[in-house]
Amino acid sequence: MEGQDEVSAREQHFHSQVRESTICFLLFAVLYIVSYFIITRYKRKSDEQEDEDAIVNRISLFLSTFTLAVSAGAVLLLPFSIISNEILLSFPQNYYIQWLNGSLIHGLWNLASLFSNLCLFVLMPFAFFFLESEGFAGLKRGIRARILETLVMLILLALLILGIVWVALALIDNDAASMESLYDLWDFYLPYLYSCISLMGCLLLLLCTPVGLSRMFTVMGQLLVKPTILEDLDEQIYIITLEEEAIQRRLNGLSSSVEHNITELEQELDNVKTLKTKLERRKKASAWERNLVYPAVMVLLLIETSISVLLVACNILCLLVDETAMPKGTRGPGIGNASLSAFGFVGAALEIILIFYLMVSSVVGFYSLRFFGNFIPKKDDTTMTKIIGNCVSILVLSSALPVMSRTLGLHKLHLSDTSRDSETTKPSANGHQKAL
Repeated sequence: MEGQDEVSAREQHFHSQVRESTICFLLFAVLYIVSYFIITRYKRKSDEQEDEDAIVNRISLFLSTFTLAVSAGAVLLLPFSIISNEILLSFPQNYYIQWLNGSLIHGLWNLASLFSNLCLFVLMPFAFFFLESEGFAGLKRGIRARILETLVMLILLALLILGIVWVALALIDNDAASMESLYDLWDFYLPYLYSCISLMGCLLLLLCTPVGLSRMFTVMGQLLVKPTILEDLDEQIYIITLEEEAIQRRLNGLSSSVEHNITELEQELDNVKTLKTKLERRKKASAWERNLVYPAVMVLLLIETSISVLLVACNILCLLVDETAMPKGTRGPGIGNASLSAFGFVGAALEIILIFYLMVSSVVGFYSLRFFGNFIPKKDDTTMTKIIGNCVSILVLSSALPVMSRTLGLHKLHLSDTSRDSETTKPSANGHQKAL
């Protein structure tokens, strides 16, 4: 009987592992397809030639798509964990949601961490160097020569980073044990380096989020149609049409030798056409879109911003008053053990909305900063180098989102508690304790 029980447990563990792997693959496949359509929407079409550069661009495109899919997965994992916890509480014995357990959530988090390290330290540097490589002088040109140059550049970059760390340890702590610990690359330095990058991502989020919260109203005002109060759109369209015709006549009257004036007039004509398009869109918009959607969205943004600021202020006060409220001193409930909010499912839904709102605000704030303003992608006119930079930036921001959300008190989910999982899922969960 004991042998049969052991075989049954092994079979159950095997089936659970196959099920989790299948679910992870399907979820990532969906994210990869969506990411591919997003990148191809902004990628410059002139890069699509049928030559060696086209193959390089295609490989860089696939690597960038993989990175963007990992970033999307890192953003969606926290809301997915919160909603999974509420579903397990609402339907604890439901047969159709038995696949949704702590082992699956652990596996998803560990895969997100693994792929984030892979993209950040291997795939994205490889894509950038591969895109910029031409092959060493004296070698036959081709894909192999460019791959060789890329690998050499990656090795030199890794040696440079290790050398900087070695020198820093020698200056800070001249200890033989600390110098020998440098050889422990996989278990210590790579997780530590990723933690440092996550810390920089948190600082970047804390810098970008306030800017994004203030810019969200301006961005939504540009995307939506504002109410027409004491405005005559027909008169404005008529005036802008006359201005467009006047600029067009001036362009037709100038000779081709006056290149400076022609460039200025063409830029002015493009601005006039853009303004005319916006006015025509406002005129064609329905009364519901003008008078109801715009005020409703603005009120919703105001409410979400106020709630976010209020929650952060309350959490800061708790941290100042109660030492146990620190993230390192808390041990929240695991998956399916207790609700994360006093309001149950409604409170969890509110947390998810706020997390998405903070992520969108941080991205808007990131592109609103003057230093990163050139990173803004343009439809059908974004180079692969700029796409790689955008993917790396979004990956850093998304990897820091769970840390910032927990630090600010937006959620109290503790993923290392697997007491609710069955005995068959415990080996898988315990195997990932160190990563979490």
